[in-house]
Amino acid sequence: MARLLRGAVVAFIAVLVGLGGALPSQALVAPTPSPSDDTTSCIVPDGYPVPPSCTLNVQILTPICDNEVPKLQYKVVAQGTPNTTVTVTFINPTGPDVVYADLPLQGTVNWPGAVQDSTGRGIDWPGWTQLADGSWVEGDEFDWVRPSVDVNFQVNPEDTVTVGYPPSSPNCNTNPPGKQVLASQVLSSNPTSAVLSATGSDVGPLAAVGAGLLVVGALTVALVAVARRRRTAS
Repeated sequence: MARLLRGAVVAFIAVLVGLGGALPSQALVAPTPSPSDDTTSCIVPDGYPVPPSCTLNVQILTPICDNEVPKLQYKVVAQGTPNTTVTVTFINPTGPDVVYADLPLQGTVNWPGAVQDSTGRGIDWPGWTQLADGSWVEGDEFDWVRPSVDVNFQVNPEDTVTVGYPPSSPNCNTNPPGKQVLASQVLSSNPTSAVLSATGSDVGPLAAVGAGLLVVGALTVALVAVARRRRTAS
């Protein structure tokens, strides 16, 4: 009996080891930015009490593709300040920056270098240049926004976070026609890339693990039943 049970345990461990490589990895998302806490940077208008502290929490920060246009969805919550607008700055390491001033605390902005036509559809993308013959080549004045860029949110207080360029999907391109880079390709070629817009879960490996556990359990029950019948017969 003990030998049978040991065999069942060994089979169970073998199933787990065999399926270990199929377990889903954690979703590649950028870490939630920590709130800014800087009492010295708070500018308080006349007539308002001085707050004990100023904090800025970036609650939503999601790169998306919308109508072939790369965009950034955001939502910030500021405490300790009467300000109700935010300035969003895409920081260019060599300058100049791209600044969106006096925006609501929640909204969407275009990625620097993205160009739309009269219908709002994307016709030019950062990091690419269209030649006279209509073909596209890599490189333009907005190379600095890819593959990621630092974005500053200033309500006073302020906070700066790093955001990955939104990858294309089968239904929306953030690159020129014929130059699509799908989210799956971004993850396989650069596993450290932060793709904030990727959601969902991979239940296939989990189902396989569950099925393996059921098989091992059934095997153990069967072995125990056989052992009992043998003891009864003897």
